[in-house]
Amino acid sequence: MQNGLPKDPMILLSVANTKLRDYYPTLDALCEDLGVSKKELEEKLEQIGYEYVEEENQFV
Repeated sequence: MQNGLPKDPMILLSVANTKLRDYYPTLDALCEDLGVSKKELEEKLEQIGYEYVEEENQFV
């Protein structure tokens, strides 16, 4: 990911969930604002067993 987000999946998980909790109402809003591919982000976090849950606005 060439957007300043961490490459390590566990750190990426922490950063993404923090940003979702504190700044963004949806994953789409986060991805659009940061210029991140939603598919790429979801795939990277799926590799470590996490998926986005819209109702919680978090990767769990």
